[in-house]
Amino acid sequence: MTILYIILALAALFIIVMYNGLVVARQRVREGASDIDTQLKRRYDLIPNLVETVKGYAKHEQETLERVVRARNAAMNTQGLNEAKSVAENALSQTLKSIFALSESYPQLQANQNFLELQREISDTENKIQAARRFYNTTVLSLNSKIETFPGNIIAGIFRFKPEKFFELNEEEKTAAQNSPKISF
Repeated sequence: MTILYIILALAALFIIVMYNGLVVARQRVREGASDIDTQLKRRYDLIPNLVETVKGYAKHEQETLERVVRARNAAMNTQGLNEAKSVAENALSQTLKSIFALSESYPQLQANQNFLELQREISDTENKIQAARRFYNTTVLSLNSKIETFPGNIIAGIFRFKPEKFFELNEEEKTAAQNSPKISF
């Protein structure tokens, strides 16, 4: 009889450990998604300063600046980590590239310390966004592996854990990334 209690206690302990591992993995995925949102918000906050700085030098480039503002607003208003958000963020990245390309036509803008600092900040933020996306995908891989492998799949099924989607580029973004201009000095 004591052997039966020991086996039941070990089984209960095993289920608890597996369940807690799944919960921790799910929380890391949520943390990863939150990190992406934090970096995107940082980028959104920098853009108005960049637009104002460029406005002073490139008055007749109003259409480009308006496209950046529209793209920023569209990205900010798209919720979640889904394809619509991905498309909106890609559009914003493309319009930001157009502002930086504008600076080549305005030497005084290129020499403006505020513009250079904002450009550096946005570049740094883009790198942090990429790092946050990699972290998110790593945590999704960990969670999905626990959910889909034995014996975790049994525990995950009992407690209704669902696999998460990876952050992926859609076809439009893949094409834009492959066709992005190469810069050499």
